[in-house]
This record gives sequence, structure tokens and C-alpha cells, in this order.
Amino acid sequence: MKLTVIINPISGAGAKGHMPQLIANYLDADRHTVDIHFTERPGHATLLTQQAVGNGADAVLAVGGDGTVNEVARALCGTQTALAVLPCGSGNGLARHLHISMDATKALDIVNRGIIDAVDYCTVNDRSFFCTCGVGFDAQVSYKFANEDTRGLVTYIRTTISEYFRYRARHYRISIDGEQFEEKAFVIACCNAAQYGNNAFVAPHASMQDGKIDITVIHQFNLAEAALLSARLFTSLIDHDRHVSIYRGHDIIIERDEPDVMHLDGDPVMMPARLHITCHPAALRVVVPNANTVI
Repeated sequence: MKLTVIINPISGAGAKGHMPQLIANYLDADRHTVDIHFTERPGHATLLTQQAVGNGADAVLAVGGDGTVNEVARALCGTQTALAVLPCGSGNGLARHLHISMDATKALDIVNRGIIDAVDYCTVNDRSFFCTCGVGFDAQVSYKFANEDTRGLVTYIRTTISEYFRYRARHYRISIDGEQFEEKAFVIACCNAAQYGNNAFVAPHASMQDGKIDITVIHQFNLAEAALLSARLFTSLIDHDRHVSIYRGHDIIIERDEPDVMHLDGDPVMMPARLHITCHPAALRVVVPNANTVI
């Protein structure tokens, strides 16, 4: 396999200077030729991936979190070059959904085996996402977290708690495959994969191979109800909560009162008031643990 490795040196909480040596130690040199790059700025991973595709790479290994994976994967959609993931970000939602180990050496073993499958990806107004996108509270948390001085789970939890006391549900107009309705929602999460990351299952039955998007709508809840909702989020039972409605569809339109922040795979972006979200079936090749993995 002709493999390009793209490392985000600032993803997650730890340094990445040891990664080239780790990769050299654990990737099978008899089976792979490896070209390693470090990203230097936002968007650089996409440019490096485009160059790798042009140079005939069989796969591109994204070393980082969901933001890094997004930058790499968006340049691989519709190509024959596969995405591989070595997760070392804050949440690693896509890697967890694909059953890729959080242990770097085990993740590299998956790359060594080189088993490739096809999965869906999604777009919002033609911007790609692979795990989840969302508007509302989770997007606001994503925006605040991105501007914190430190990363990691502790910082994310602190930011979430702080924003909870400020945020209130907002009004949305929604169309799912042509069926229109309105919701006052605290969160609307559109999910290609089952979780945000860190095993927070916002759409526990989502599949990346069904051509559908799971739309999880969380309504306003009070502080006393937050503990139970959080517990259900982390035990794949959020669909059992009375504050939650889950819909499924291929083509979704969400309209809000004004342009605002949303998140794409955890990274905040400013987007228009009208959001058109579409699933693109089996359009991304990925390196997976085994041929029978349910994804």
C-alpha cells in the first residue's frame, strides 16, 4: 500500500513529535511505503490529501481528532484512495464508530491489515461532514471550546456546564424528505455516525451504510433532568428520554431565524440561516478492523 500519513501536531492534549518513529516501528515496511507530513495551519490537511490522491496514494492516514479526519476525508470523497485513522483527538467520534482502537499500536495494526469498506458521508450546504453536525447548544459549546486555551475532556466538560446556564431552546423549521414541521429545540444533531465522541451516543442506532441521516432533536430540559439525560447519552439510551425525538431521512432542510454557528464534526463554523443536509451513500472508502464490522 502506498500510504500518506498526515499528522496534526496540536490535536488532542498530547505532543505528536514521537508519531513518525511510532509509525516506522509498527507499520509493516514490507507491505507499505510511507510518506509523512505534519499540518501547519487549518485546511492544510485537505491540501496535503489532494496532493496524495494526485500522486496515486492508496490510503491517507489521518493522525488527529475528528477535525483532522474531516479535513482529510473531504478530499477523499468519490476517489479510490481510502481513509485510515489513527485517533488522538479530544473525542474521536468517527474512529470509535468504526471500531478503531484508541491505542495507537492497535490502530496501526488495522492499517497493516488493509481491509477497506465503503461508507456514507454527508454535506451541509455542500460542506462535508462524516460523523455529526449540529445546531443549537452543542454548536455553541463547540464554538466556546475551540477558543479555550486548553483542550481535552476536562475542558470540554467545564465549557459544557458553563454554557448550559446561558443557553435556551430556539425555534426551527425542518423538512425531512419533504415532510415539514416545526420544533423548539435545545439541540438538533444530524448524525451519519452514532456518537459525538468519548462514547456520547447522540444517535445510538445511526449507521454509516444505510444511506440515511439520523436527526436527534433535544428539547429544553431543566437542571434536575440533565443528569438522567446525560446518563442516557453515555449509555446509548438517549432515544428513551422524553425530551428527545429522533427522525431519519436522506434529505433534510433546517431553517432558523438568522445565520449562526453550527458544528461540523465538532469544529464550529458560521453558516447561513437555511441549512441543506444530504447523505451521499457509499462514497468514501475507509480502512476498517475487519470485513464483518457493523458500521
